Amino acid sequence: MNSILFLCHGNICRSPMAEFIMKDLLSRRGMEGDMTIDSAAVSREEIGNDMYPPAKRILAKHGIPFSSRAARQIEEEDLKRYNIIIAMDRSNLRMLKRLFGERSTADVRLLMSYAGADRDVEDPWYTGDFEQAYTDIVSGCTGLFREIYE
Repeated sequence: MNSILFLCHGNICRSPMAEFIMKDLLSRRGMEGDMTIDSAAVSREEIGNDMYPPAKRILAKHGIPFSSRAARQIEEEDLKRYNIIIAMDRSNLRMLKRLFGERSTADVRLLMSYAGADRDVEDPWYTGDFEQAYTDIVSGCTGLFREIYE
């Protein structure tokens, strides 16, 4: 069974959005139990905090169900637990490498690579553009779904 861990800086915007969007893609196809999906941060800044309210609002606007959660930092055990680790941007990849070196056995990629793009999902914490982040994340998650299941 595939297991996916989405990563972003603080685990309060992009990675939980990706987690719930991917879960919704599976749910809409009756495939909820087919995959383990979670999200985490590369930093410790937001540990314990729930998803950022604007991220919740954009998910609600698009009909994506979500639940309360606590931000957490990626742990070494996650490198074994998940066979796919997806970063939102290159900074996340650098931090992952700084934290763990080359110890991951997972397939580690940028989310937008699944959408055929060589770019980051910009951080809406800084840009304020949660709609663009949502659009990018949906595009990447849809491409990931296709790669796994089609």
